[in-house]
Amino acid sequence: MRKFLLIALIISIGVIGFAQKRTMVPKEYRISVKKTKAIKGGPENPSDYVPGTNYKNILAEESIGTTWYDVQSNRGMQTRVYMHSDGTKGAVWTRGPESSPSGANRGTGYNFYDGTIWGPDPSSSLEWSGAQAGWPSYTTWGENGEAYVCHDYYEGTILGTRVERGTGDWTQIIQSGPPGAEDISFPRIVTAGADRSIIHILSTTWVAYNGQTTALLYARTTNAGTTWEVENQTFDYLGPDFSLEVGPDVYNWADPKDDLLAFLVGDNWMDLVLMKSYDGGDSWDETTIWECPYPLNPIGNETDTFYCPDGAHHLAIDDEGLVHVVFGLTGAIDDGASQGYFPGFDGVVYWNENREPFSDDVNALNPYEDAPYTELVEDYSLIGWSQDVNGDDIVDIIWDGVNTYSYNTGLSSQPQIIVDDQNRIFVIYSSVTETYIYGNNEANYRHIWVRSSPNGGEWWGPFYDMNTDLTYLFSECAFPSASPTSDDNIYFIYQEDDIPGTATDATTINEIRFNSVLKDDVISGVKEREDLISMDNVSQNYPNP
Repeated sequence: MRKFLLIALIISIGVIGFAQKRTMVPKEYRISVKKTKAIKGGPENPSDYVPGTNYKNILAEESIGTTWYDVQSNRGMQTRVYMHSDGTKGAVWTRGPESSPSGANRGTGYNFYDGTIWGPDPSSSLEWSGAQAGWPSYTTWGENGEAYVCHDYYEGTILGTRVERGTGDWTQIIQSGPPGAEDISFPRIVTAGADRSIIHILSTTWVAYNGQTTALLYARTTNAGTTWEVENQTFDYLGPDFSLEVGPDVYNWADPKDDLLAFLVGDNWMDLVLMKSYDGGDSWDETTIWECPYPLNPIGNETDTFYCPDGAHHLAIDDEGLVHVVFGLTGAIDDGASQGYFPGFDGVVYWNENREPFSDDVNALNPYEDAPYTELVEDYSLIGWSQDVNGDDIVDIIWDGVNTYSYNTGLSSQPQIIVDDQNRIFVIYSSVTETYIYGNNEANYRHIWVRSSPNGGEWWGPFYDMNTDLTYLFSECAFPSASPTSDDNIYFIYQEDDIPGTATDATTINEIRFNSVLKDDVISGVKEREDLISMDNVSQNYPNP
């Protein structure tokens, strides 16, 4: 929650941009392994979590909602804010009430911008009283409508639609899974077709299905769920020969272009795969972006350490039909007893369909300058990492040996990508940020960072910290979700918290904040980067709590 006692001290210092000089995270931070817990039919908490410079006013933001439940995703973020064709905007999030953050009446928080103002912080969720829902995904629907999906903890996927954005009653139906796996969860939604009336949904099972521990399912409806053209369809390519399971939040839609659809699926222990359909979902082409060196590896089968996607990824389709992809990095290992990941690994990777895929070499995605056989190229495919904020040539972050305040991801992750009609690319991600410290030197806070490419991803400009204002000295900024549509601005929301990490029964309230960033200010930073002052001068002005 925002710290109101600091209001008298606030200085509007804007957003700080950093040149591309890269500094490494110390090796000792990278070697600790955090054991992975399976996410199955219990509460949706992802693991054993414990509760140079251009001074520009390029960030406009406000609080649009709150929640006491602060696990917005297990890995990557789905679309939770959307700018509609008339300029109005809608946003959703998982909202948990103070009385029972993860229990009854947890559900979808919703707010709407009518072209002038956002509504008040909602006092209840969209679902019926007593529901235990969450994980919403939101989009435009039909000529003037809107749609969302979420899951109910007991019933399955909830599809909600209404024909007039921002007003009227929602029509809500339950989409059940196949026999024996009716309770399907963690849905994502997009709409396609000339009038955006065709609804497409991805979700997963909670239980074994299709020869996998959990399986990915696809559904399509042209009449808001009254009937289903496709329901609970599995993909042969993503079945038991692909992975032992497709878990929660490791898949994401791109916003469609008419009948051109695309989604990503992948994490540490499965290939990262792009699925693309040119006929509205009737048939699919597959592209393996990264090949896992240990596919179908059962727990307890010892492996080497390997660099891999962390399961948080995003994608966009440009006006030529080319798909652009971003994903966070981590490492993984099976020590012969259990599987784990490396929360101290750091990097955000960019790829598009004009580039070659990455191989199954264990170092193919190694982001470090001393890496043997890495296939990453800095400022071309490796485009994001934790910044050296104070300019001392080291990313000096606080480390507790296992990074208690991790998110099942690397240090920089939860990326979002926007591609506009000029083929300019904007990437937003959450990153552990040096000099912003929680408690008695317990951990570093995460901030939201933005980086852009003016030419379709060929090269990238400075890094911009979106949370340099003094009101963010003690703010954990995570779970960004961007509207795939834009105008002169890009739009995104994120969750702000007092405490790093996640907790299903949080001890403080969390704010959902809406942000608008003027594109020309970010792109001008690219054009002016030769004029940026040195990192040493940046550190002189940077707030250091």
